[in-house]
Amino acid sequence: MPTLHTVNKSPFERQSMASALAHASSGDAVLMIEDAVLGARKRGAFARAIEESRTRVSIYALGPDLAARGVGPDDLAEGVTIVGYDGFVDLAATHDRVCAWL
Repeated sequence: MPTLHTVNKSPFERQSMASALAHASSGDAVLMIEDAVLGARKRGAFARAIEESRTRVSIYALGPDLAARGVGPDDLAEGVTIVGYDGFVDLAATHDRVCAWL
């Protein structure tokens, strides 16, 4: 049963990102929204965890939230896919469950 894990808090102030990546199973997806997108930077503290996790889960970041925080596509860690709001809806619709990490 694939799960969409959404993370909205900055990984620099909460452990939500690390917990979501650790608990996501093969076939799951992790979507970074709001301040969580700051963890998607390729030179950031979480880049390695994201790159290692992408072998078993799909990693996404919400494009409008990246743009609002000045993070461009070239700034992202390897394997992070940018989605818009329509992509967010598609992810929620194609996964059996949605787990919000607070």
